[in-house]
Amino acid sequence: MASIMRPSILRQAAISRSVFSQPAMRNTVLRAAPLHTTTKRLAILPPGPQVIHGTDALDYTLTQRSLVNDPAPVPHANAAHGSYHWAFERLLAASLVPLSIAPFASGSLNPTLDAILCSALLLHSHIGFQSVIIDYIPKRTWGSLHKSFMWALNIATVAVGVSLYEFETNDVGVTEAIKRVWKASSKSE
Repeated sequence: MASIMRPSILRQAAISRSVFSQPAMRNTVLRAAPLHTTTKRLAILPPGPQVIHGTDALDYTLTQRSLVNDPAPVPHANAAHGSYHWAFERLLAASLVPLSIAPFASGSLNPTLDAILCSALLLHSHIGFQSVIIDYIPKRTWGSLHKSFMWALNIATVAVGVSLYEFETNDVGVTEAIKRVWKASSKSE
């Protein structure tokens, strides 16, 4: 393996020497190099707001130096937000498998089963997008942006819920639409 790699490594070393020896090529390489440094990366993606959480600066005395580094607040214990929430998410995700197979396996299209499938899909998607917002736009760092994204998620969830309801009541329904698309694509082949 080393003998196979050796010629390519030597070629790369020869190319890099020739690039840096020519002034025109050196400028091109040096222009690309700052993209890998921290200062240029900050211009592309600015950091979040830098705030020190701790005791008030007015109460700062020589004896309270370590109070700027107060420990993080411990949230109140709530089982509904912890283990029950996790168990509900897993149960919902696991229930999507039989709910998505049942209408096609049974051969009959049941509007109640279709409504349950749509509700489970909508709730599963809402919880997933909510987790993405919580993870990548944290409330303590991006307070107003976090709030606006959560509102946008809630509005989108309501809009999709109303659209699914209209599609279920005034049209053929989700499972029938999937069945028709599946049959149409198999006929075209």
